[in-house]
Amino acid sequence: MKLLFLGDVMGKSGRTAVAERLPALRAAWGLDFVVVNGENASAGAGLTPEHAKLILNAGADCVTLGDHAFDQKDMLSFIETEPRILRPLNFSKIAPGRGAKVFDATQGRKVLVTQALGQVFMKRPFDDPFSALDAVLKTHPLGGMVQAVIVDIHAEATSEKMAMGHWCDGQASLVVGTHTHVPTGDAMILNKGTAYLTDAGMCGDYDSVIGMEKLEPLRRFITGMSSSRFEPAGGEATLSGVYVETDDRTGKATRVAMVRQGGRLQQAGP
Repeated sequence: MKLLFLGDVMGKSGRTAVAERLPALRAAWGLDFVVVNGENASAGAGLTPEHAKLILNAGADCVTLGDHAFDQKDMLSFIETEPRILRPLNFSKIAPGRGAKVFDATQGRKVLVTQALGQVFMKRPFDDPFSALDAVLKTHPLGGMVQAVIVDIHAEATSEKMAMGHWCDGQASLVVGTHTHVPTGDAMILNKGTAYLTDAGMCGDYDSVIGMEKLEPLRRFITGMSSSRFEPAGGEATLSGVYVETDDRTGKATRVAMVRQGGRLQQAGP
């Protein structure tokens, strides 16, 4: 199976890049399943129903969220009606929506997608992501009812993401980090067959401070004072993510490649 995961969509620039580029990539690369992290798609904080529909209509089979899952209050009700949107497994126990789902892919194949939030350096103490994922992975073994498993680990610390990758090795087709908006260069296949990337980066304007216009973040770093709200940068966005090919029989990765399309980080895809 050919899988594509795109990192955090950042504001209007990121939404535009996904809407304009994803349909062509899906056709050109013969993609069987696409996951997009939409956690910052709406003004850099959360996701509105309107913007969720735009990402899904562009060719995403599933949209994951993150610690800003419900910053846009309409998502509290919309996520209950749109099963293709996932919030983190270890969010509040009373949060609406779900943190894992088995989706239909091409040729009758099944893909499990799940997401967990890290604990290290995050603003609030979320539940243990390893325990949250354990039950889901045990009930959806690779090579059984699902032909692929994708884990989005939305976390700040690279060490926690890498630990998750090794812990999931052999249980997932892909473990990919999101949240920091800075793409890493460590795409690899781990010892037991799981493709891994510490951070997918963002779908946003890289002439920025992690997707935000530079002036206000610089002011705060230099003076310690704020003058205005952060605003997403509006230049041409780069689509950032990871492409994976898997063996349908085992669900394990046979190929992994970083994706950088357009904008300042332009490079060839798979």
